[in-house]
Amino acid sequence: MDESEHVMRFGVIPPVRTGVTADPAWMTAFARHAEGCGFESVVLVEHAVVVSGYRSTYPYASSGKMPLPDDCAIPDPLDLMAFLAGVTDRITLATGVLVLPNHHPVVLAKRIATVDVLSRGRVRMCVGVGWMDEELRATGADPRSRGRRTDEAIAAMRALWADAGPGGADFDGEFFAFHHAHSFPKPARPGGVPIHIGGHSEAAARRAGRMGDGFQPLGLAAEVLAVRMAQLRDSAEEAGRDPGAIELSVSGYLPTTSERDVADAESEGVARMLLSTSMTEDLDRVHDELSAFAERFGLRADAGPRRTDGADRL
Repeated sequence: MDESEHVMRFGVIPPVRTGVTADPAWMTAFARHAEGCGFESVVLVEHAVVVSGYRSTYPYASSGKMPLPDDCAIPDPLDLMAFLAGVTDRITLATGVLVLPNHHPVVLAKRIATVDVLSRGRVRMCVGVGWMDEELRATGADPRSRGRRTDEAIAAMRALWADAGPGGADFDGEFFAFHHAHSFPKPARPGGVPIHIGGHSEAAARRAGRMGDGFQPLGLAAEVLAVRMAQLRDSAEEAGRDPGAIELSVSGYLPTTSERDVADAESEGVARMLLSTSMTEDLDRVHDELSAFAERFGLRADAGPRRTDGADRL
């Protein structure tokens, strides 16, 4: 691709708070419509458990509380991705964010690779360390070691996904260890499933630079995002990696995202915008929002990512 061309991809997040992600008919229609409109990905969230009366601080709201009710139906994202893989053909199936310390990487590597292979390479993982200490403790993880555990889990999964030859994969870490391990099937792509790092902190930015295929911060003002990207670049260069190869994804709101918003994002090096729908169970309304956005930005299901160098208007 010529360096003068810019590509912006658009993912879409279903209205999780309404509980519709556990409705197979609703999600089938939603994913198929998003695919037909030309959106790049459907993005799914995770909470293994929500602990009533949690004292942890949700970092993305001034109240310190997440907007989801305690009894919100939140299906396992990998199982939901497998379901959606069976009812769609092209759209990428992504997490945003999977709480990695909740999982053992040996089991998780097999689950992710399985969905990736069965969907013909359509999986993208965005992982984070989690913010709800009570959830981490319920899954057996110590919140105090969540960062080290996350780094190690990423490395362990990549070791299992790689072609380790007849001797199998070896890994020795603080939390996980295996020797002569064979995990098949391998992901569809030789480099494994892309792993993006979610989070807004300096630690998340540096983790993305050090070992991520992408960085997905939420709700950062432009000046803070610039600081985080500088930290990402420094970390990548220290690790001998190319900072320019690490994709940046940011959030947006489907009904109100404008051409100026997209242009500003592109000027900041954003590769992908992840757009929330209106918080409604009304499927027709959500479909109308998807269709209107696709028409406004010239998305086409058979065209891949939207070109924004002006050629699509010639």
